[in-house]
Amino acid sequence: MTTVLDRFRLDDKVAIVTGASSGLGVAFARALAEAGADLVLAARRVERLEATRAIVEQAGRRAITVAADVALPENATAVVEAAIEAFGHVDVLVNNAGKGTAVPATREAPAQFREVIDINLNGCYWMAQACGRVMQPGSAIINIASVAALASGGLPQAAYSASKAGLIGLTRDLAVQWTGRKGIRVTALAPGYFPSEMTDQFPEGYIDSQLPRVPAGRPGDPEELAAAVVFLASAAAGYITGTTLVVDGGLTAL
Repeated sequence: MTTVLDRFRLDDKVAIVTGASSGLGVAFARALAEAGADLVLAARRVERLEATRAIVEQAGRRAITVAADVALPENATAVVEAAIEAFGHVDVLVNNAGKGTAVPATREAPAQFREVIDINLNGCYWMAQACGRVMQPGSAIINIASVAALASGGLPQAAYSASKAGLIGLTRDLAVQWTGRKGIRVTALAPGYFPSEMTDQFPEGYIDSQLPRVPAGRPGDPEELAAAVVFLASAAAGYITGTTLVVDGGLTAL
């Protein structure tokens, strides 16, 4: 007999996590492995993926590592090809690779703006496109957006905010295209303040200065966000597609 908790399991599923070399990507990989998935770990800094692979293997699952810059369509294709070669199928994509900047709009160079869009938005599209060509019905794509797509945090983040807002729009469109025709659910997560490499670059005291805006009164724990990823990847979210789950401690409720 299948229980409701069984619906949260990902046994023998294969999940790709981009940006898996540090921070939230590591938390996502660990959680997916604990739920039963094998992992394809992708990042530009491939040498740092070995530590993530060890975490997955400690959870009793298999993992491969792939060097990839998702801003390059051919790299996205190579990640999916490596997954198929190693495991034979792809069931989950977590589009986590991203770059954050805080540059005043009048001083932001075209190359700076384009780099953020190329990674955060275009890269997610190339990865989704490559996965969409091979995924079977019941698969799931989770795009990691941000509350910066929904509300300003007071930092000059035009490129980052635009890329994450675009990602939410991309999520809706791909869900409409693929859920009915291909059986692939596409959703997005909009995290609030979570410790990550990007938040490590924020000005000293910035996160603390923002906590009065957060009803929960604290930053999020990466495991809380990882649990949301597992939910959206699993059959427990089988009737959820095309929407964005905000995980922000109530920040955008104010």
